[in-house]
Amino acid sequence: MASKFGGGPLFLGLELAVDQLRATVVDENLELVGVECVDFDTELPEYKTTGGIFTTPGEAYTTPVEMWIRALDMLLHKLHQTSLIPRIKAISGCAQHALVWWKSTAIPSLSSLDPHLPLHNHFPAPSFSLPNTPTAQDTSAHTHALAIEALLGGPDRMAQRVGTCATASLVAAQLLRVREIWPQEVWARTGRVQLASAFLASLISGKWVPMSESEACATGVWVHNPNAPGLWDENVLDIVGGSREEGRRVRGWLGEVDTSGGARKIGNVSRYLVERFGFEGDTIVTPFTSDYLATYLSLCPSPCDAVLSFGPMDSLMTPATTYLPTRLYSLFPHPAQEPGEKKRYIAVLTSRNADVPRALVRDMYTKSWSAFDRLVAIVPPGGSIGLDDKLFSFWHLQGDIYPLERVKGIFRFETGVKVQEFRDLRANPRCLIESQVLSFRVRWGRMVGTGILGPVTTPSTTSTAPIISSTPPPQPSTPSLTGTPSPGHLTLLSPTSPYLPFVPTTLTPPHLPKRILSTGAAANFPAISNIVGDIFNAPVYVPSTQVDGAQPPWGSPQRNAPGKGYPARASVGMAWVSRWVWSRLGASGVAPGPGVVGGGRSRSASVSTAGTQTPVGDRVASPSWGRTGTTTTSFEDEMKKILSRRWVMSGQVWARTSVGAPATIGGQAPSNVIGGQHHSKIGVPNPAALASTPGTSGNTAPGTPTTTMPTVGMGMYVSSSPGPATPLSAAPRGLGNSIVVEEEDDDLAPLRQQQYAGATSSMSASGSGFTTSTSGTGSSWSVASGSTGFTSPDLSMSGSGMGLSGLMSNNNGLAGANGMLANGQPATPSTTAPGATSSTANSSATPNPTPLTPVVALQTGEAEAQLGLAKVAEPDVDAFLTYAALVPEYCRLEGMLIKGVV
Repeated sequence: MASKFGGGPLFLGLELAVDQLRATVVDENLELVGVECVDFDTELPEYKTTGGIFTTPGEAYTTPVEMWIRALDMLLHKLHQTSLIPRIKAISGCAQHALVWWKSTAIPSLSSLDPHLPLHNHFPAPSFSLPNTPTAQDTSAHTHALAIEALLGGPDRMAQRVGTCATASLVAAQLLRVREIWPQEVWARTGRVQLASAFLASLISGKWVPMSESEACATGVWVHNPNAPGLWDENVLDIVGGSREEGRRVRGWLGEVDTSGGARKIGNVSRYLVERFGFEGDTIVTPFTSDYLATYLSLCPSPCDAVLSFGPMDSLMTPATTYLPTRLYSLFPHPAQEPGEKKRYIAVLTSRNADVPRALVRDMYTKSWSAFDRLVAIVPPGGSIGLDDKLFSFWHLQGDIYPLERVKGIFRFETGVKVQEFRDLRANPRCLIESQVLSFRVRWGRMVGTGILGPVTTPSTTSTAPIISSTPPPQPSTPSLTGTPSPGHLTLLSPTSPYLPFVPTTLTPPHLPKRILSTGAAANFPAISNIVGDIFNAPVYVPSTQVDGAQPPWGSPQRNAPGKGYPARASVGMAWVSRWVWSRLGASGVAPGPGVVGGGRSRSASVSTAGTQTPVGDRVASPSWGRTGTTTTSFEDEMKKILSRRWVMSGQVWARTSVGAPATIGGQAPSNVIGGQHHSKIGVPNPAALASTPGTSGNTAPGTPTTTMPTVGMGMYVSSSPGPATPLSAAPRGLGNSIVVEEEDDDLAPLRQQQYAGATSSMSASGSGFTTSTSGTGSSWSVASGSTGFTSPDLSMSGSGMGLSGLMSNNNGLAGANGMLANGQPATPSTTAPGATSSTANSSATPNPTPLTPVVALQTGEAEAQLGLAKVAEPDVDAFLTYAALVPEYCRLEGMLIKGVV
């Protein structure tokens, strides 16, 4: 269907992130057409946010709601200038997990706004009873969440009742905190509460929009039933309100919940946007959802995939077909499914200790992200070459989800004994990354053992049964609203219960994911992606838009925000959702019948490709749209078919990855770009380049480059001198690396001589540096310069900037609000932690640290290339077996932390 303004229909996806408001526009074939964003810090400086948030004592992280409204007006003005708006036929969006507190006083009607005035004139800050609302990173309500959990009978019973256990970002916990802290200033003056996604949808559609059920399940108040309509839990409402009357008032604030599944329109674009920005009046608005679920949708995962999203909070998501809530994971209804299809779910594992610990370790032990990545790459698995002296660290700067909700601090272990600091300081970056990924691996095994991802075949038998517990998994039921659920429906597992064992001969899904689909800044680090692949024994794929956006000269691979002209994955996912809903409704605005595929097309009129069959994911599907008969096509299958069709018609050319990105910067053109390239040209080694690199040959397989690592005997030599990077696969990995020697590297200056209480090391002066010999490790490290180091910070020193608030502030702490600096530059600590020696060694450091070399695409299968996924890492079996041996000790040490015995 061609637009009367020329060109085909377009589809808009919005994302209200912590630091930016983003927009992505795609066409009918999901090809990228437009990208715009509004950066809160730089384009709205009057609000004086850092990374889009305010940090205050007490681990409270808030953001001004009025800033969002101003940003929306600015973003729509930018889109209006591109002349794309008249062609937009559908709009969808997502937002960070946050609440908007409307006052009970009269506010302008959303459907009758004056188009001559900007949005913030209609809804200024006084329109909200809480002008600065807590963000998802806020942990000030952590104790309130634990109180609700205790009143509901503990984590098991709470999870069985409302689908999740206590987390600081629960809406129920935020409501309880506001009632207790501001009973008159905020609570008494509130008339309505909306999630940020529903708030954004309301401004777009010009009417009050309810939250989706997938988001309601994250509130800690909603009772989901797979076989009947869900409802708000009256007991939780009474706990939050403090009485039955106040509980009913909270119920009115929250409003209704959209349980349609997301495959419908919630209305048309508002008259205000039609008259002010030029939208067509028949432009439809589809349900909005959470940003992490939108990222999941943009990757179209198959049942055996895992989506690993790095960021301020790391998340591991995977498809699930059964609703079996337990305390081990969170479970949300799929946000894009039709009422007629079998209900699908998304199982989510989260970690709050993500970007911030990574940035802190970077500042404590290196001075650049490139040095951080090199240390992660060159240190052996487990921080040591020996098999019985592995190192472990746990960085819990914030209270995390069960069972780590009461664990807080920095813990290091050598040979099973807690130590103040590792004897080999350079093990810290790798041990941190290993700890973060191993945590997901262990929790993945426990989740699989419940049967949520399907029956599990045990190694010793052909029967299918849960491995972890002999107790049957909980059956779907509607908990009583007047009491606690029956214990017979619960699977009670010890926090240190057996994990899913590593069995090399039984590595088929669902034991382990078949692929890891990774996003976020940390996925741009070659060494981190390699560790992820090794621990899960699965290849790692990153969206081509992210790979291209991180490449020099314009890329900032250490930033979560995409580069100029590159789309964010969450906004891409919602653009695809708007395309999907529009296709289901067709030109008439109603759902199509069995013989019609979206946009008014009949199946018999679908584009033909001469009967070719193109593999998509794990299936073989026709590139034409829709299926014959009355079978319902899922969102993922529909998107794969559209992308398959585009792939065939383009002649196997990768989809465009940017719009308006600079062609050159300082006369330097980009390298390793994927977008617009033929599939056969990506990941193929350049024989001339490889021949010029010592230690490699022209037939060496391509890999994700880290540093130049030609082999020397049984060990590995790491050269930090400038020159072309050698593919990682050209060097030995895993257990074969017995000796690591690094030449002088200014980026590693902060690792020079330090004094740690309780640390035992022998140092001897040698020229301008020193040599550290560690007994029991069998390795020798040499560093050629001296430095000042920082010990572990005192988390209670919030006043000095070394508390968590300081760590997440660019003004006086170590890291930005998202754990990475908002301007993409390395942070410089302004406060020396107790016990650190005073020195001016940093004055001799190079003013411009070596930039991080991001991941590049390897040879990628056609099925993944169609979806815009580039392979960046392959697993190493030796490293996988090493990590398999580490899991029991990791679980033992984690159990000690949970019990509080260390």
